[in-house]
Amino acid sequence: MNSTFQPGRLYNGAVPAYYLENFGCRATQADGASLERQLQARGFRRCESPAHADIVILNTCTVTAAADHDARAAIRRAHRENPESKVLVTGCYAQRAPEEIAALPGVAWVVGNSHKHLVAEIVAETSPEIGDIFAHTELIAAPVFEGETIAEKTRPNLKVQDGCDNRCSFCIIPSVRGQSRSMKLDRVIQEANALVAAGYREVVLSGINLGRWGRDFEPQHSFEAKPERFAEPQANRFVEPQANRFIDLLRALLEHTDVQKIRISSVEPMDWSDELIRLVAESPRIAKHAHLPLQSGSDRVLRRMHRKYRPWHYAEKIRTIREAMPSAAIGADVMVGFPGETDELFEESRSFIEHLPFTYLHVFTYSSRPGTASAVMLDQVPVHIARERNRILRDLAAAKNLDFRRSFIGRQLGVITLHSAGADWTEALSDNYLKVRVAGRHQANQLMRVDVMEASDEGLVALAQEESVLAECNELRL
Repeated sequence: MNSTFQPGRLYNGAVPAYYLENFGCRATQADGASLERQLQARGFRRCESPAHADIVILNTCTVTAAADHDARAAIRRAHRENPESKVLVTGCYAQRAPEEIAALPGVAWVVGNSHKHLVAEIVAETSPEIGDIFAHTELIAAPVFEGETIAEKTRPNLKVQDGCDNRCSFCIIPSVRGQSRSMKLDRVIQEANALVAAGYREVVLSGINLGRWGRDFEPQHSFEAKPERFAEPQANRFVEPQANRFIDLLRALLEHTDVQKIRISSVEPMDWSDELIRLVAESPRIAKHAHLPLQSGSDRVLRRMHRKYRPWHYAEKIRTIREAMPSAAIGADVMVGFPGETDELFEESRSFIEHLPFTYLHVFTYSSRPGTASAVMLDQVPVHIARERNRILRDLAAAKNLDFRRSFIGRQLGVITLHSAGADWTEALSDNYLKVRVAGRHQANQLMRVDVMEASDEGLVALAQEESVLAECNELRL
């Protein structure tokens, strides 16, 4: 496998062109944004199609068998469309199965997550790199934006943590992303302030196990003594330990940046401390939105999954959040079809979910991953049964979300505008994670208050408050 880039055929005659495609989660998207920074700093030019690229970079996911299939299809498609280009495959699939990927036609480099931070060097100089992901201490990330054009880029997603120290029996992620590691606080503040300076109003904090931010930092305790020669012992002043909890990060962002809205992505149930819930509830600058991965409402299934909480622990967290934030969005990840999930256990999980105040669910069908403990478990659930269970939970989630949306008709919400989706309305997202169609064309990336008029098929229909007042005045004149 020829792994050295030789710039003999450059589309603009001088600067090598690359095409980069990301697959999977927000963490992968953040990795891809960082790779683009590195490549452009070294003079590589971005292009919009693999057909016109000298180098095709595919940043892969491996969380399901379908994700692997999508990556292989993309590799074959890139080679078919442009046989002369060189394909570099990186990301989670590359870390898990490098030999499998290297055997595919057109692949010139396979670079695991362990060496992803060296991709720009690798395409120019060196050989494929797969190393020990658990020895990896680098955290690469750059903000990821929503929106298709520069004018519509909103809600940058800032990855501040990577890796996971949990060992859930179904999950391949620790094996391909390594141990938990955090972005240093000063760099988080620097990145956030740069986004504020660029005009962004909402920043989404994300990570593989976001609630573990800072736990990998070494505690630093020290004393500062007054310089006087005969200072009394009590004159020594204790310096606070280094921030090493997620709530410390939030407080620092509130104190040292002017980010107008901070949104927390997914945080594990037991990391939602009373202190964190209180801060989110009380700060107007933190979105009223809590996402707690559940996976199953059955205690027996949770134990087989090696999850660290019991259903009653989880329910207590949800009820505490709802009591503190009556209008908050509350969501969860739920898996169906896990090995050993009988009809009775699925019904136990469905009933548990039904009785909690969720406003949305992300429902996944179990996918066996080589190298995980669940892959060798007996009693694998037939695919058609798992898919039916998926449908049942999605229908339940849709009903809960509709009830939640309808509860805001006639009320006011804070939203951020995303983009104008038609001549007469603008797509927006509410503070509590509802899609909102705001009447009229409004510039993207604006925070505004709206009056909710009705519930649509997928979200809400609203008027910007100033327009709502005008509409009322017109009605009075009539």
